[in-house]
Amino acid sequence: MTTPFARREVALHHAGALYAGLRLVARFWLWFFFRRVDVRHPERVPAHGPLLLCVNHPNNLIDSLLVGAVLPRKVHYLATATLFRHRLVGRFLAAAGVIPVYRRQDDAGQVDRNQEAFAACGRAFDAGQVVAIYPEGTTHAEIRVQRIKTGAARIALGYEATRPGALRLIPVGLSFEARKSFRARVLVAFGEPLAPAAYLQAWRQDPVRAVDALTRDLQWAMEAQVVNVERIDDQRLVRAVEELYRDELARAVSEARGLRPRDVDPVRLSRTIADAVRHFASREPARVEAIWQRIEAYRSVLARHRLRDEAVAARRQRLPRRTRLRYSWDAVAGLPFFAYGAAVNGLPYVVPRWLARRLARQETDYATIRILASIAAFPLFWGLETALVAWWAGGWAAVAFALSLPLSGLIAYRYLTGAGWLRSRLRFAALALTQAQAARWLVAERAAIIAELERARQDYLAATRGSSF
Repeated sequence: MTTPFARREVALHHAGALYAGLRLVARFWLWFFFRRVDVRHPERVPAHGPLLLCVNHPNNLIDSLLVGAVLPRKVHYLATATLFRHRLVGRFLAAAGVIPVYRRQDDAGQVDRNQEAFAACGRAFDAGQVVAIYPEGTTHAEIRVQRIKTGAARIALGYEATRPGALRLIPVGLSFEARKSFRARVLVAFGEPLAPAAYLQAWRQDPVRAVDALTRDLQWAMEAQVVNVERIDDQRLVRAVEELYRDELARAVSEARGLRPRDVDPVRLSRTIADAVRHFASREPARVEAIWQRIEAYRSVLARHRLRDEAVAARRQRLPRRTRLRYSWDAVAGLPFFAYGAAVNGLPYVVPRWLARRLARQETDYATIRILASIAAFPLFWGLETALVAWWAGGWAAVAFALSLPLSGLIAYRYLTGAGWLRSRLRFAALALTQAQAARWLVAERAAIIAELERARQDYLAATRGSSF
């Protein structure tokens, strides 16, 4: 029987063109799906030579698409061998240069075959190529790096013993603003390279201890590229504080350092919020509990009245009359364009979202299912609609219609986003008219929570002296 490794070797000469095509498709759909993909320190990835990328794994297939899209070099991913069980899928993955690994939780009896995976990595390194591994071993929805396994260290030190000084390890951090949101932001951060040569002498004396030491240092290096939260309670509080306070904190940092708001590192802010939560949780747990209770009470009142926090925050910032007139004009003038864009793009937008909600078994599956469904749905529906226009109005009308589809879809989505923001403000205005006391409480409570968080920030700065806030 042909093994995944044999299929991969046979397909290697086809992999370059196939990978380039897949990368082009992935870049388009990532641009379409995410509002912005920020890349931090891409210069740390050398243009040539063997390289092992060690990546956290918060969003299933999307993680591989992102890493491959932002790097000009071809990446060979290590993936669970269970994906190769289907013959067609296995052939496709092998042709794309994917290397199968056998996880104990999938089939303990096949774990010994990972020597074949190590050998495949070695051949890729000998050819000066890039291999990517997810050391956590599985995808997860937590905003932290889980305890990583020793596979990356064993691959690196095993190759280092045969080619001293050739290989570099680079920790990679993927941080998503919101996994399920269309047009959210994502950050791909590359850390400082680690040199396996520093552990080689220890490996020759005691391989187990050397592997553990490199694994521990790699864990720290990966955590430095993402937000790391130890406990689930802390994780929920960090997310709640970010929702309320990160924009205000970003403004404070940008003003203090003379930066543009877009130049403030969102991952650094999130990581510092997590550090501050841990700091106060260990020293002033009662204070943390009090803040958490106030935030939860505030959010429950928002949910009861179907309001967004942005509407309450905006209440304190009355827009200039000129700005309000411009927004009103945009709303009126943009309505026909929205109607057209929604009509011709509604089904390919709604169907993938519906499928993702129905089929996703866990949070990390949602974005993968949605983007794969979108890749199929948009060409399918656009093709059918264009064919109908060609049948009804002729070829030139069909060409014009086809060219209008992507632009009208983006216009409709932006209009819908703005309408949601306006709808939330109108809902809050209605609450202020019908239940003025509840509206005043929300405004006052939000101001009190922000003031308390600001006091905590100042106390944290005083206590840490040199914090990254």
